[in-house]
Amino acid sequence: MSYRYIMLISASLFWGNISVAQLGTISVLKKELDKHLQTKAVDTSLNNWDQGILYNLSVAQASLANWSAGGDDFSMSLSSIFNAHANYKKDKHNWDNMFDFNLGYVNSSSLGSRKNDDRFDLLSKYGYSLNDHINFTGLLNLRSQLFNGYTYEDGKANYASSFFAPGYLLGSIGLDFKKSQKFSVFASPVTTRWVIVRDTALSNKGLYGVTPGEKSNLEFGSFVTLNYLKDIAKNISLKTRLDLFSNYRRNPKNVDLFMTNFLSVSLTKIIALTWEVDFIYDDDLKLFGKDNTSPALQFKSLVGIGIQINKKR
Repeated sequence: MSYRYIMLISASLFWGNISVAQLGTISVLKKELDKHLQTKAVDTSLNNWDQGILYNLSVAQASLANWSAGGDDFSMSLSSIFNAHANYKKDKHNWDNMFDFNLGYVNSSSLGSRKNDDRFDLLSKYGYSLNDHINFTGLLNLRSQLFNGYTYEDGKANYASSFFAPGYLLGSIGLDFKKSQKFSVFASPVTTRWVIVRDTALSNKGLYGVTPGEKSNLEFGSFVTLNYLKDIAKNISLKTRLDLFSNYRRNPKNVDLFMTNFLSVSLTKIIALTWEVDFIYDDDLKLFGKDNTSPALQFKSLVGIGIQINKKR
C-alpha cells in the first residue's frame, strides 16, 4: 500500500471521528436546551397569576348611621381588615377571586365594650375573552357576617342581624368589561339572589324581604358590580367596589346598593393611615325611621392608624 493511500485512509478516519464527536456534542446540547426550555415554561406559567394579601389592624374613629350590623353612632374602635385576591389570566381565559373580612370592636362610654361590625365577602368570576376588553362571564358572590349585630336607640340595643341573617348568595351571567387588572365593570340582566335569614326571631319579623316565618327568599333581577384598585402614589392606594341589584319581582326601581372604599397611606413599611367608607341601601331592610319600619341609607366611616402588611406577587 502506497504512502498516498495510507494518508487518505488516515484522513478519512480522522474526519469521521470528528464528525461522530460533533454529532454527540450536538445531541448533548439539544438535550440540555430542551431541559432549559421546559424549566422556563414551568416558571413562566406562574406569571399567569396575580396574587396579593393585605392585613390592617388599626385604632380608629368610627362614625355610623343606620348601621344594621351593629355599633354606636360615634365611638373609638379597634378595626381589623383582611383582603386577599388571586387572579388568573391565560390566553382567552381569566378567573378573578377576592375575599374580604372586616371585624371591629367598639369602646363607647354609653354602651360599654361591644362588637361594632363584621362582614365577610367572597367574590369569584370566570370569564372568556370576546375581545381585548370584554369577557363573557359567570359570577358568584357570598356575603354575610359571623356575629350578632345591634342597632341602638336611646342607649338601648335592638337585635338586628346574625350569622347568615341576613346572608346573600348571588349567581349571575353577563359581560365583564376589563380595562386592566385594576378596573372592571360586570353587568348582567339575568341574576338570581338568595336572601337567607336563618335566625327564627328575625325571620318571624319578615326582615330582609323574607315572608314572616320563612328562612329564605329567592329574587330575580339585574346586577352590576364595579371594582377599582389604584396605586395613586408609591405609598397611597385606593380600593373601591360598588354593587347594584334591582329585583324584578318587587319594586325594581328601588335599587339595592352596596359600596365599600378603602384608602391607605403607608407611613412606614408596617404603619399606615387608613380611611374606610361603606354605604348600604336595602329596600327590604325596614329597621329605621320614626317607627323602625322604614329602609334607610346605612353609612360607616372608620379613620384609623395602625399596623398594615401588604404582600403582592
